[in-house]
Amino acid sequence: MTKCLSKNGHCCMHCGDAMLGRMTADQYQRLAKRTADLDSKAAGERWSNWGLGIAGEAGEVADYLKKVIYHGHPMDRDKLIKELGDVQWYIAIAASEADVSLSDIMEANIEKLRKRYPQGFNTADSLIRKDTQNG
Repeated sequence: MTKCLSKNGHCCMHCGDAMLGRMTADQYQRLAKRTADLDSKAAGERWSNWGLGIAGEAGEVADYLKKVIYHGHPMDRDKLIKELGDVQWYIAIAASEADVSLSDIMEANIEKLRKRYPQGFNTADSLIRKDTQNG
């Protein structure tokens, strides 16, 4: 196995790739895919699992933030990272199922936002959406 060379000690123990610096979206997607069951069910069942997983985990993020905002709980950065990571895992697996890279998704999203908010976010551009027909 390759010795981990990263500053934070993270490396891919399964494939032996030492990751220098920060993990990329595509590295994450490849590593997340190793922990998903992509073959045991029909495609429709897998899609419902990924979609419901995204919704369920996003609900956990929302519930945690509700507790922070309305119930006086302290913001716990590590808990938020774990909850957002669960959402990210399902997104990565759904993208893998569609044979789409996370970097492609991220680039397409930024391009959409650049069209929508060419000068950065502002309320006027939000009300009159340039990237859609109907606003």
